[in-house]
Amino acid sequence: MIYLLRHGETVWNTLGRFQGQKDSPLTPRGILQADRVAARLAQEIGANGITFEFYVSPLGRAQETAARIMLTVSFPAREDARLMEVTTGCWDGMTLYEIDVEYPGVLEGADAFDWYFRSPDGETFDSACARVDSWLSGISTPVIAVSHGLTGRLIRGVYLGLSRREMLELPVPQDGFYCLEHGQVTLIE
Repeated sequence: MIYLLRHGETVWNTLGRFQGQKDSPLTPRGILQADRVAARLAQEIGANGITFEFYVSPLGRAQETAARIMLTVSFPAREDARLMEVTTGCWDGMTLYEIDVEYPGVLEGADAFDWYFRSPDGETFDSACARVDSWLSGISTPVIAVSHGLTGRLIRGVYLGLSRREMLELPVPQDGFYCLEHGQVTLIE
């Protein structure tokens, strides 16, 4: 069983900046989201009496969210770099408009989902999937994990055996989380 959470809303989320492996702090709304998700998670895990391993991306926004969660659950969090957001290299921190201005034409034909992997020096789809598959393969006990939007899509997609397109179109809520269990993924709000 895996409870997979995304960090709360950040300043850069509100500005349309793709954070990648750069960071910006949670907004007041993001803090509220983290607190609500933490309370809901505590209800969910309190009902089953299972002990969980707790893993978190080393990036600040995930760490900030995990700190809020640790106020309601008693499991210490451990960093795992495999949960970090996919990096778009030199595009981390940029908006789509800025990318288009600095790299004319490179986003031509891209849509809202596949542009992430067009960066000249970013992580490839295959390497990102291999990274999350490595993380998934190492899980042998119930887990809580705090990760990111795109990485969370890939984790769920690899877990379910989805195609690239299906993975990239998965939703990425910041006010709910997913339970991955018995080959199924369930949204918990």
